[in-house]
Amino acid sequence: MLKKVSWLGDSLDKLKEFPDEIKQNLGYELHRLQTGERPLDSKPMKSINQGVYELRDRDKSSWYRVIYYVKIKDSIYVLHSFEKKSNKTPQKDIALAQSRLKELKKELGIQ
Repeated sequence: MLKKVSWLGDSLDKLKEFPDEIKQNLGYELHRLQTGERPLDSKPMKSINQGVYELRDRDKSSWYRVIYYVKIKDSIYVLHSFEKKSNKTPQKDIALAQSRLKELKKELGIQ
């Protein structure tokens, strides 16, 4: 059974703006997550919260990230999708993902 993917805020719209090859690669990684497999390029985002990870890809000009939360059974919550020009994740993107996670937890009634 595939896990459900839920897109928070404008995360899906932002992903749709990525170059086609990047969208295809990140879509494949999300599909791996849905089927219970580990993604090929993901890392924990402990600066946001436990259970939050980022999918990563890049091309010649930018890095592309999809931040997601997986601590809820049978669901993947995409908190934020964005493009960045440097190796460091901007604080505004971390803050946005934290805010969306806080709102999600409040909505679901979890700590």
